[in-house]
Amino acid sequence: MRSTRSIEILCLALATLVLVWSRALSAQLWPVLGLLGIFAAAIVVFRARRFFPHRSRTKLLIESWSMLIFITGVLWFSGKSSSPLLNLYLLPIILSALTLGRMITLLQVAVICICHLLLAAATPGIDVISLTYASSAVGQLAPFLLVAYLTTTLSADITEARERIENLAQTDPLTGLFNLRMFNEIWQRAHGTAERDRSVYALLLIDMDRLKDINDSFGHDAGNSAITLVAQCLQRSIRATDSAARFGGDEFAVLLPGASPEIADAVIKRVRHNVFKTTLDLRSRMIRCSVSIGVVNYPKDGRDMRELLSIADRNMYRDKELRRAPGAEANA
Repeated sequence: MRSTRSIEILCLALATLVLVWSRALSAQLWPVLGLLGIFAAAIVVFRARRFFPHRSRTKLLIESWSMLIFITGVLWFSGKSSSPLLNLYLLPIILSALTLGRMITLLQVAVICICHLLLAAATPGIDVISLTYASSAVGQLAPFLLVAYLTTTLSADITEARERIENLAQTDPLTGLFNLRMFNEIWQRAHGTAERDRSVYALLLIDMDRLKDINDSFGHDAGNSAITLVAQCLQRSIRATDSAARFGGDEFAVLLPGASPEIADAVIKRVRHNVFKTTLDLRSRMIRCSVSIGVVNYPKDGRDMRELLSIADRNMYRDKELRRAPGAEANA
């Protein structure tokens, strides 16, 4: 994470600069050089993919606490609780607030308060049980708590906004089902898995019957309600491992990983039943919806995705024609 690396390098650079200016480096050469060298080596290790191949939460946790320990050591050599580098504690607080959440951040603030108390106790001329120290500590530490709270709140808002954007990019806004782009990605992954593992899956293409009649008679809002009703019926009819999507208009698709032709037929019957038994109340009229469904099974019906989609599409329109035949309505 480049921002983390920048924070660590900035922390090291500021600490080195102040330690040199405050003559702490000349007064306690080896302890100070050892502290700076250990933290510099830690930065290199944190960046090495050999040790941390993934940007894991554990890595961020170690980095954040390492920075806190380093800053406490720097304060010890540069004036303890009256050090001009006290505000360096803001760096691990911000890092934790942005990446680790509110509880870890507040825990760090609590540890910083304890470190401040211990540093003050080791500083000549400061009585840590006096009112003077208490008021001074509150003035110095309160901004840390405020920054921690505001930054974690901002981070949570950003995360929520990003999740909403990602959800909008993956789902159909009307029905909440996957959109076409996301469904194609899911299907491609499932197809690759089936090819590799020599497993099976089924694809259903679903088209609503007589949606145009509903739109013409009751308006497009009623049509949208009918589309939403069918989408809800689809979600009730499939397993948690299955995926349903709206292709656009009144067309839907359902992917059934690991489903045999027999399982696919059972899902089709369940979809038809759930759609037909759920009525739509439009201007005091109870309207029943129905759907036409085309099914294709991999690898029984083909191995190429475009070929499978074409077969499913033809099967769906064949089903629609059969349902338009006299007497078909009774068997919906």
